[in-house]
Amino acid sequence: MQHATDGWGSGLLGVIIFSGSLPATRVAIGGFSPLFLTSARAVIAALLGAALLALLRQKRPARSDLLPLAVVALGVVVGFPLLTALALQHITSAHSMVFIGLLPLSTALFGVIRGGERPKPAFWLFSVAGACAVAGFALAGSTSASLVGDLLMVAAILVCGLGYAEGARLSRRLGGWQVISWALVVALPVMAAIAGATLPQAWSGIGAPAWLGLAYVSVFSMLIGFIFWYRGLALGGIAGVGQLQLLQPFFGLALAALLLGEPVAWTMVAAAAGVVLCVAGSRRFA
Repeated sequence: MQHATDGWGSGLLGVIIFSGSLPATRVAIGGFSPLFLTSARAVIAALLGAALLALLRQKRPARSDLLPLAVVALGVVVGFPLLTALALQHITSAHSMVFIGLLPLSTALFGVIRGGERPKPAFWLFSVAGACAVAGFALAGSTSASLVGDLLMVAAILVCGLGYAEGARLSRRLGGWQVISWALVVALPVMAAIAGATLPQAWSGIGAPAWLGLAYVSVFSMLIGFIFWYRGLALGGIAGVGQLQLLQPFFGLALAALLLGEPVAWTMVAAAAGVVLCVAGSRRFA
C-alpha cells in the first residue's frame, strides 16, 4: 500500500513538471526548428544523464535491455518531442491539450499489452470519462484546428504511451532515473548528429524566450520529470498512475494564471473537479 501511495505521489510530481512542456515547446520553436529543438534537448539531457550514471557508478544495462531502451528512446526521446514540435507549427498549445487528454488511455493500453496489467472494467469507464472531460474542456476553448497538426498529435500520443509503458516496465528492475538516462545515452549518437546537421544559420536572432523554452524542455521535460514519472508508474502501476496525466492541462492553465495573470474561468474549476473524481475512480479500480 505504501509503495502504491509513493508511486502516485511521485507520478503527480512528474505530471506537474510535464505540464510546462507543450507551452515551452511552443515558445522554443519560435527560435529553433523542430528537428534542432528535438535533437538539442535530447543531447543536453543525455549529457546530464550520462554524468549522473558515471558519478553514481551505475552498471551498464544487460544486452537484453538494449531493445526496450531503444523503444523508450524512440517513444519519449525522439517520437513525442519531434511530433509535438511539428504539430505545434500548425496548432496552438491550448489545442494540443485536447490530445493530452488521450494520453492516459494510450498509456493504459500499452500497460496492458507490454506491462501485463489487468485493470478492472470500471477502470476503463473512469478513464474514458476523464479523457472526454479533458478533451471537451480543451475543445470548448480552442479555435485552432488543423488536420496535419491533429494527425501529428495522435501519432505523438501513441508513441508516447508506448514509451511510458516500456520505460515503467524497465524501471521495476533498473530504477526510474536510470531508465531515462540510459535511453538518452542510447539515442545520443543519432541526436548529436542531427543537432549538428540542423544548427541554426544565425544565432543572433534567437530571443531569450526560445532559449528558456529549450532549457526547460531539456532539463525538466526530458530528464527530471521522467525521474519522478517512471518511478511513479513502476510503484503505483502503469494504468492507474497514468491517469494522473488527465490533470496535466489544468496544471498548465493554473501555471498560466499564476505566472501570467491569466483569468481562471469557472468552467476550468468544474472540469478539473470532474477529472479529479475520474482519477480517484481510476485509482480505486486500477
